[in-house]
Amino acid sequence: MASSSFYLSARQRADIASRSRHVWWRLEIPTWLLIVSVYGGWFATVFYWHQLGPWLGTPLLLWFTTWYMSLQHELIHGHPTRKPWLNQLFGTLPLAVWYPYGLYRDTHLQHHRNEHLTLPGDDPEGYYFSRASWENLSPAMKGVVRLRNTLPGRMLLGPLSDIVSTLTGALLAVLRGEWRPVIMWLVHGAMLAVLLGWMAQRGLSPLYFVLAVSYPALSLTKVRSFFEHRAEHAPQARSTLNEAGFVWRLLFLNLNYHLVHHDLPGVPWFALRQVYFSDREAYKARSEGFVVKGYRQWFRDHTRSPVKVESHPFAPDAIAAQPQRSDYDYQQETL
Repeated sequence: MASSSFYLSARQRADIASRSRHVWWRLEIPTWLLIVSVYGGWFATVFYWHQLGPWLGTPLLLWFTTWYMSLQHELIHGHPTRKPWLNQLFGTLPLAVWYPYGLYRDTHLQHHRNEHLTLPGDDPEGYYFSRASWENLSPAMKGVVRLRNTLPGRMLLGPLSDIVSTLTGALLAVLRGEWRPVIMWLVHGAMLAVLLGWMAQRGLSPLYFVLAVSYPALSLTKVRSFFEHRAEHAPQARSTLNEAGFVWRLLFLNLNYHLVHHDLPGVPWFALRQVYFSDREAYKARSEGFVVKGYRQWFRDHTRSPVKVESHPFAPDAIAAQPQRSDYDYQQETL
């Protein structure tokens, strides 16, 4: 079991060990069913686009595209097999358009160093600035950041920020002569061209897919990751516990129990809720009160009022660069 399991009670450890021996967990049956559902649903929706029409086809495709991004996260964390190359086969197709699977697999490993969570320059998925970089921003840019720190602003501007920073990173890799990410992008682009060409043959405009499905799907992931992490001294108090409703939990594969995931990244998605509720009060105490009563709380509290994710209160002033940001939580960690 992961090293962060030291804090678990004997009852919790026994419960997890017992569940992990069950055929449902051991063979990862829910994850295999998820793979079939995501791929079957996504390709069937595109194939029958003419019959479904945009009013039915668009929300279906939006669901399956967002679900695919959640599935990619599971694949990189070692599910449903312990063979990374096999899991990668299920996550490489660019059904969500924007990012090569391998690129975010690599950055997500850094994100899972819990002692570095939220630190500018150390956490590649963080939103905080160092004190120096924040003070160097113009008033207009600070206004943009605060708009981005509202939930509607994050959904609107967050994906654009990720896309720009990722493409900029790809260009810098070319200039530095780093060919591994270049190869990832070339493979990704070739598969995407084939996929978009097939969409066009089925009557689905690639431009419509990008604007009405793919970008909104990325926006939905921003709902999940909006305030997953906060700056706190204790690493375990930096990850939230969001007691979301069933539909959100299904779409995001229980990543709303984010502290549980960071503590035990090798636990499969279908067991995260069980682990959380096996000792709910202990987990709430461990998070130091970083508990959310569902995503509606964020919509209620932060539609206009931004979360205060600006200058990091603990980061060294020497760190002057804002980190690259991506809310794809993709990387391999095992029990």
